Amino acid sequence: MNKRNARAPSQRQLRVGEEIRHAIAHVLERGEIRDPDLAGVAITVTEVRVSPDLKNATAYVVPLGGLGDMAQLVEALNRISSFLRYRVVQDVKLRSAPRLSFLADTSFDEAGHINDLLHLPEVVRDLKGEDDNGA
Repeated sequence: MNKRNARAPSQRQLRVGEEIRHAIAHVLERGEIRDPDLAGVAITVTEVRVSPDLKNATAYVVPLGGLGDMAQLVEALNRISSFLRYRVVQDVKLRSAPRLSFLADTSFDEAGHINDLLHLPEVVRDLKGEDDNGA
């Protein structure tokens, strides 16, 4: 990995990402979207990452409650990204509107998997043994 990719996001990137996240969530909440694949689906926008030049934004989404077809949801959101971009620009004042793309947020699945691993009998036994020896 080169230095350029290793940099943490700037305060401006974080602030703009959060504003975009709120704007997208607001549009989804108001029910302005008429796409049949998104009808009746409550969507949570968990994070928006913005490129350093603020020209691209990636929104991570998950259906509320984890129910629904994630691939279909992401495909539908990417299909209407130009409409969402237009609506976001009305709420977030930027020189140029960032291109929006949507990805499934798998962090909840990964956290659940790690939790399951930590509760395996072998791991619990090993961790308990470390506590006894370390105290």
